[in-house]
Amino acid sequence: MILFVNSQLDDTLKDTLRQRLLDDFADQSITAVFRHELPDSAQRAAFQSADLLLGNPPLAWFDQPLPSLKFWQLDSAGFDGYQGVQVPAQVANMGDYFAWPCAETMVAGLLAFYRRIPELALLQSRHEWVGAPVRTRTGLLRHKRVVILGTGTIGQAVRQMLTGFDCTLTMLARTDPRAALHSADDLKAVLPQTDIVVNCLPGTATGFFSADLINAMSPDSLYANVGRGSTTDEPALIEALQAGRLGGAVLDVTATEPLPAESPLWSLPNVLLTQHTGGGQPAEDAGKVTQFLKNLTHFSAGQPLENAVTLNRGY
Repeated sequence: MILFVNSQLDDTLKDTLRQRLLDDFADQSITAVFRHELPDSAQRAAFQSADLLLGNPPLAWFDQPLPSLKFWQLDSAGFDGYQGVQVPAQVANMGDYFAWPCAETMVAGLLAFYRRIPELALLQSRHEWVGAPVRTRTGLLRHKRVVILGTGTIGQAVRQMLTGFDCTLTMLARTDPRAALHSADDLKAVLPQTDIVVNCLPGTATGFFSADLINAMSPDSLYANVGRGSTTDEPALIEALQAGRLGGAVLDVTATEPLPAESPLWSLPNVLLTQHTGGGQPAEDAGKVTQFLKNLTHFSAGQPLENAVTLNRGY
């Protein structure tokens, strides 16, 4: 069988992957072909002959049938760009792997707002001691009323972390019975009594968090987004932040990335930008290889994949 590795791995990880394929899957005679070791002219042909796939190839490469493809391990949590792709393979993403660092980024951002960390860091850079006046403006994450948009792996990780702060937690999902909210109307009804909204929605929910919902939030509430920038009406969000109709925003994602230099989000004092670093963690690429091998073991044994997804549903 041919494994096409689209992910760009260093030589150590390539050697590790080759050795594990020899040691653990010897009976399947799997040959790893690394995209970035091939000339550009040979890459697509190698991809089209693959039985197994690791990584996120260009969308344009899926315009032809891939009859040999049996198992595809994405190397990301998000995959909305592949929603229209039709493949005969079982597909899995890296949802659990990236969920925890994404959740930590959101919690860290929210804590930073309430504990005035950006302001204190700026004062530190100026060697300026203010102390007591800053202290009077601090707040608590504890006991906040939080709505989490999305019940996938990131949303569940956020929920679990915020239970430690005794937050009141409500989740929104279109069909998941674990969620109490299932529509924009359901959400709008609770927003005036909500302190924090954490958006963990996939890109398939484009435009969901509309101007109507933004304007329904209370003036001192916070909006955090670690899902996709396309799910938020960004001009309406900026307008609400500028006008003081919203307390602040923690944004790991924006509608355009990198964020254009002219965007007001750069200079708004009530915005914390984490620049799509939310999933960052030590040895990310090694974790991708490990997850691929775990799922290859499941696939070879006829067992369910970890983090199996359906491309056309977006989750």
